[in-house]
Amino acid sequence: MATVFWDVKRVILLNILPQGECINAAKYSSTLGRLRDAIRCKRPGLLRRGVVLQHDKATPHSARLTQQWLQRYSWEILHHPAHSPDLAPSDFHLFVPLKRHLGGMAFENWFAQLDLDFFRLGIYSLLSSWKKCIDLHGDYVEK
Repeated sequence: MATVFWDVKRVILLNILPQGECINAAKYSSTLGRLRDAIRCKRPGLLRRGVVLQHDKATPHSARLTQQWLQRYSWEILHHPAHSPDLAPSDFHLFVPLKRHLGGMAFENWFAQLDLDFFRLGIYSLLSSWKKCIDLHGDYVEK
């Protein structure tokens, strides 16, 4: 299982669990700590402006331990409706081309070859996706 944290410029943290391991609140909170350290090194301005994560309702995201961690650092959560992959840039923008190009290539190599426009377009596409969701009063969003 891979968890990818990215912004308009690049992948900030790629966390890959060993085969057979599952994510839980403790592991996810630990990953958030590593994300905070990575932001401090790669994008320190983000910590001052505020971090916004997009989460679904998965147990590791909604668990008390995770919620306490997020509150401690005042990180904001952008929720998205269940079964709306068009509102999650990782689902519609990052993982689709990743699957097409992986053919044995390591995650890190694939991410490293992407230009800045790739990440920017993925994040900015949220605006139109959220507008569709709002126009549909929170109903399922399709392309």
